[in-house]
Amino acid sequence: MPKTAHEIDFKIYGDDMQLVEIELDPEESVVAEAGSMTMMTESIEMETVFGDASAQNEDIMTKLLGAGKRLLTGESLFMTVFTNKGTKKGQVCFAAPYPGKIIAIDLNIFNGKIICQKDSFLCAAKGISIGLEFTKRLGAGFFGGEGFILQKLEGDGLAFVHAGGTIIEKDLKDGEVLKIDTGCLVAMTQEVDYDIQMLKGLKSMIFSGEGLFFATLKGPGKVWIQSLPLSRLANRIYSAATIAGGKSTEQGSVLGKLGNLFQE
Repeated sequence: MPKTAHEIDFKIYGDDMQLVEIELDPEESVVAEAGSMTMMTESIEMETVFGDASAQNEDIMTKLLGAGKRLLTGESLFMTVFTNKGTKKGQVCFAAPYPGKIIAIDLNIFNGKIICQKDSFLCAAKGISIGLEFTKRLGAGFFGGEGFILQKLEGDGLAFVHAGGTIIEKDLKDGEVLKIDTGCLVAMTQEVDYDIQMLKGLKSMIFSGEGLFFATLKGPGKVWIQSLPLSRLANRIYSAATIAGGKSTEQGSVLGKLGNLFQE
């Protein structure tokens, strides 16, 4: 069966703030989230597409459905297609949105599909479909936050996802269970069984600082985990900015914020 995705070449630069350079032969294309492009050579032309950029010759209703799915994930209604219109090789670069790593994933190795966090997709070869993946259990939907609406990347080519901080890859054996913070999940193969569980014990819920729920991943399958989710980074930045702005004065207190409960 012939491949549907374009066969692109790439090179990843940097360490903690990475950039991926995609090399395109004439008439080859790569699709990306709007606003992620850093630079491109003269022969590269860009086109904004409504909905899923992998689809070809769709009717308006199918395009609207694809755009609506992207809206549910919190992404833009539009994607951008970069095509090499020249006669020689051209390059286009995409940068990571915050400190972390860019992971190149060949979907051929994982039976043509992986499931990832809704904000981790960076770019992919033209022909890769970016859609929704709903978890099988309602508990994951109501309580998981990042867990309910996940993205699925389907096709037979290269896709690139971004993760924050350090990346750990886990190959789970059949029946092996891994418990992680819901925000730390970057991606997983389609065989992994996924659910959300509540922390046990009232004291753990209130004082652990880990949130009320965590994800349980059951093998077999492969899982990518990030050490610094964007939500955690944003919370730390907001906390530091609040203190610097003089809006928080309880840092020197032994009780800290808990002491405010006893103030008039």
